[in-house]
Amino acid sequence: MKVLLIGGTGTISMAITKLLLDQGNEVYLMNRGSRNHELPDGYHHLDVDMKQEKEVEKAVEGMKFDVVANFILFDPAQAERDFRIFCDKTKQYIFISSASAYQKPLSDYHITEGTPLSNPYWAYSRNKIACEEYFMRQYREHGFPITIVRPSHTYDERAVALGVHGRKGSWQVVKRMMEGKPVIVHGDGTSLWTVTHSSDFARAFVGLLGNIHAIGEAVQITSDESLTWNQIYQCIANALHVEFKPYYVPSDFLAKCSDYDFLGGLIGDKANSVVFDNTKLKRLVPGFTAVKRFDTGIKETIKYILAHPEYQREDPEFDVWCDRVIAAMEQAIENIQNI
Repeated sequence: MKVLLIGGTGTISMAITKLLLDQGNEVYLMNRGSRNHELPDGYHHLDVDMKQEKEVEKAVEGMKFDVVANFILFDPAQAERDFRIFCDKTKQYIFISSASAYQKPLSDYHITEGTPLSNPYWAYSRNKIACEEYFMRQYREHGFPITIVRPSHTYDERAVALGVHGRKGSWQVVKRMMEGKPVIVHGDGTSLWTVTHSSDFARAFVGLLGNIHAIGEAVQITSDESLTWNQIYQCIANALHVEFKPYYVPSDFLAKCSDYDFLGGLIGDKANSVVFDNTKLKRLVPGFTAVKRFDTGIKETIKYILAHPEYQREDPEFDVWCDRVIAAMEQAIENIQNI
């Protein structure tokens, strides 16, 4: 297949790019090349800024693709741009949406593609919903060959899956664990969550490429494994060979007491118990099943990050914030006990 990936080196897309190259596909990457050095040889690079529509049009002039997939599309204006550029250039266009688009609060923790889309807490999710609606309208009215993919929480060797972290990523929480400090866990840690390794996601995703049964469809791609947040953090602590010291803080408290985006990221996403039903995916990609358990995958991630200092981004501001939140909670408990 001749495949154009816009982005192609992120947490989700890096594994897809590598798998497509390994299978011998003709792969084009449209990005600025900041992480392309981590890829094997064999791809074609289009060094284009997607914000410059005329540049993109010029880069793909005279070209046709079997599949175009955009991993860095976040709002309806970008969706309209991609339709203008690729409406007659591809046999299939894949929009990467988000499982956070499913209704919040949930009426049923059991999630299928038929679960309503509605998220009043997170503009990110509402924009993804608007993009889905736009592309499906183009499919109905103009035959645009859209496939919508909804990932949930996906991680790779460079990213530790967490519920609460700062703007610079997960390293500061990992460091707190290594230093024996308590780490903030939203709620009481017992809500259910699903974390998917990028290698599993890639196999399912590639199975949808060129798949005539996937045109006009929305498909979620997740692992079938459900874990509590306590189990997720415990697996991380086990991989680090340290004690897990949770400090539980209500999600709505976290959302109100900081300028971190916990309203969207927690109330609108991770604080909700979810169990994904991947029946539709398995019908479209016969034989697929996610095979990497979280306790196995996170050991690989921790080992990789500890060996690569470039992924150990210090976040002292978040570290101080965690200590302040914990101190405030302890003071509140003391005040109430002294009434």
